[in-house]
Amino acid sequence: MIDLNYADLVWDHDENAHAEYMNNLAPIVLFTYNRLDHTKQTVEALRENLYAKESVLYIYSDAPKTETAAEAVQAVRDYLHTIDGFRGVHIILREENWGLARNIMNGVTQIVNQYGKIIVLEDDIVTSKYFLKYMNDALEIYKGSPRVMNISAYMYPLATEDLPEVFFMHYGYCWGWATWKDAWSHFEREPEKLIQEFTKDDIYRFNLEGAVDVWQQVIANEEGQLYTWAVFWYAAIFRNQGLTLTPRTSLTLNVGMDGTGEHCGTTNLYDSAVNMDVIQYFPLEIQELPLARARHRLFFERQKQSFLRRLASKGKNSIRKLLQP
Repeated sequence: MIDLNYADLVWDHDENAHAEYMNNLAPIVLFTYNRLDHTKQTVEALRENLYAKESVLYIYSDAPKTETAAEAVQAVRDYLHTIDGFRGVHIILREENWGLARNIMNGVTQIVNQYGKIIVLEDDIVTSKYFLKYMNDALEIYKGSPRVMNISAYMYPLATEDLPEVFFMHYGYCWGWATWKDAWSHFEREPEKLIQEFTKDDIYRFNLEGAVDVWQQVIANEEGQLYTWAVFWYAAIFRNQGLTLTPRTSLTLNVGMDGTGEHCGTTNLYDSAVNMDVIQYFPLEIQELPLARARHRLFFERQKQSFLRRLASKGKNSIRKLLQP
């Protein structure tokens, strides 16, 4: 693999190039709703980032879905108006409830069309202090490479031996990500169209050779059981033979897998140690790393095995209870 060394990044070592780079940092877009504690964790970690003071932050605050949510939404909004530590903070208060998916799709489209690039966070994503540097470096390095459609700061807790510091995957991630206007232009939320166009082989590869059933989310959206966006971003990447740059060790942690998030249960299966170091190398050979794909399959297959063991254990416990006098 051909690598670009951190020491070779021109904008970190040439005064004029650095000034131009810093004046053109990607806008950060944060989507919030009614979780004050999670939002505070996200903002406070982001504010500690290198480049935070030079970055513009846009915050989309969704309106309450029900009267019972109104107080919590207002508490978040009161907090948003106290945020500082960035070059600028712009708060967009939704006057009606958009829901997470519509809010993200609309907000990302607005900002990426305005700036040409974007960094995206939800209100439960806690970042490494070098998250913004990694994102902006990657956006600059790969801006002329159309196959690179997505930059992810998150990585599953995979087995990491022999994996490089960052690598490419033919996959989608949404827990701290970045992209460009041209790449996002391929996004469309049309589940019926995907179902008509995807072959059995497409679905098999979409599901990482059967290791995980991501395709079921498309079916659930088409049937009206779900209204989500992230699976369709992955589908856009997949259909265009796109790639996502991903780190070996995650630069984000999702603290919302505690039952409070939309479409999220309670689990720690996806918790990763957060990398607090600067990313030193970027691959210049733009192709998927087969070893990384194999490690993804292994991770998801182990999750399925763990789930089946837990299910079997619950079944045994239920039988024992039935047999008790």
